[in-house]
Amino acid sequence: MLEIKQIMEIIPQRAPFLMIDKVEELTPGKSCTAYKNVCINEPHFNGHFPGNPIMPGVLIVESLAQTGAMAILSLDENKGKNALFAGIDKMRFKKQVLPGDALKLEVRIIKQKGPIGVGEGIATVSGKVVAKGELTFAIV
Repeated sequence: MLEIKQIMEIIPQRAPFLMIDKVEELTPGKSCTAYKNVCINEPHFNGHFPGNPIMPGVLIVESLAQTGAMAILSLDENKGKNALFAGIDKMRFKKQVLPGDALKLEVRIIKQKGPIGVGEGIATVSGKVVAKGELTFAIV
């Protein structure tokens, strides 16, 4: 289990844009399972949507991307680098994510050639899929 300080040693994101709170499993270069605790005091809930707060889909995708970045950037040869979006494919949203939810984020690296790779991501809440798709990344 990795806590927030250890996460910040691997990926460069910081509050308010650090989207994972803890890592349950990490296999460098292969996979990562992380969690984000969705809190009502996050700034995007002020406008998305007043009186009906729903986590924006793009932030669920970013949470998955940061989880994938943990897998890639934890490799010794990638320490100090960054993983950037190069594409998002087959992303589907199945359920809403609400304040109070514990968002489980699982990313498995399915392909990599040089600095470009693809991760398969699945986000769940209470065992139910809320989003899934493929994230293409570039290591810079």
